[in-house]
Amino acid sequence: MEVALAAIVGLFFAAAIYLMLSKRIIRMLLGIALFGNAVNLLIFTAGRIASEVAPIIPERLSVAAGATANPLPQALILTAIVISFSFFAFLLVLAFRAYQDLGYDDTDGMRLAEPLSDSPPPMGY
Repeated sequence: MEVALAAIVGLFFAAAIYLMLSKRIIRMLLGIALFGNAVNLLIFTAGRIASEVAPIIPERLSVAAGATANPLPQALILTAIVISFSFFAFLLVLAFRAYQDLGYDDTDGMRLAEPLSDSPPPMGY
């Protein structure tokens, strides 16, 4: 099971990087969202998938009697989901405003910061 999830994580990362290298802003945003999901799945896979008992220690013991589930990856993933969703929402609004102002979804068309000119850029100070 963990080998299959590791392969899926690799595919998610490959697809995310492919989308982030695109010239279109929407594809870049989808790549960022997919990258966040790949990281979450990686943390989940690293935290072991085997079904274990809940990490609750009885009163009479100071240490758990057997193997217990690790709650840290679950807490990290929950936090990462909230952060990645808010980051994606911010980037989506930013991309929409850029499209409204510039009229382009292509990064080659968004050249206001670097206008095309006949003279080369300065080569030194």
